Amino acid sequence: MRINKILKNNLPIIGMIHLGGKNPINKAFEEIEIYNKHGVDGIIVENYFGSVPQVEAVLKELRERSKPLFIGVNILPNEYEHAFELVNKYHADFIQVDYVAGRYRGHSELSKDEFLDVKKKYQDITVLGGVWPKYYSPIGKSNLEVDLAKGKGLADAVVVTGSGTGEETPSDKIKRFRKYLGDYPLIVGAGLTDKNVVEQMSIADGAIVGTYFKYDGKTGNKVDPYRVKIFMDKVKKVREKR
Repeated sequence: MRINKILKNNLPIIGMIHLGGKNPINKAFEEIEIYNKHGVDGIIVENYFGSVPQVEAVLKELRERSKPLFIGVNILPNEYEHAFELVNKYHADFIQVDYVAGRYRGHSELSKDEFLDVKKKYQDITVLGGVWPKYYSPIGKSNLEVDLAKGKGLADAVVVTGSGTGEETPSDKIKRFRKYLGDYPLIVGAGLTDKNVVEQMSIADGAIVGTYFKYDGKTGNKVDPYRVKIFMDKVKKVREKR
């Protein structure tokens, strides 16, 4: 699996494609070109500001082109089955799932058996799965260690985030995840910047970056090539020290 190679790489960085705007498909490919130019390892195409048909349109076009980047899909909210189908159809590499374990207020608990039944149909597709993620509040008496143990049985890498999109993931939370996960792959999924990347990538194994890469650090804006370059220059320095 191509994505397994990225997980074994030294601090892989995955850039978000949020879609949105007047010409979301053109915007997506402009951003993909920027990511590729500055050494970002992969992308996640997500319907955060756009639609599922727009996600599919990007994937369809990518299938016709060369694939310098690893390609992932996240269909909100937690629509893992649809994400699996799209990755398989368009020969992409991985899916991101908001949560694979845990119980959250106002949300249905993910069925382990149903998830594994779907995953078995797509054994070449890697899963990046969240535990205690942004926008989800664990119910009372939730146990992080137990939930992370469950997550390890469902995801190929666990994603840790803070409270919201673009909000910094607290270093203490990343350290707690690392403590319970041991050497299991851990990805920081929100709030990375050029200011905290050195510290946080000394703990985790890679990152998903969206908001910081945008002009003025605003999620709805286009990707800023300068911000991508500055960030990836910092990543290169961290990689050299590992």
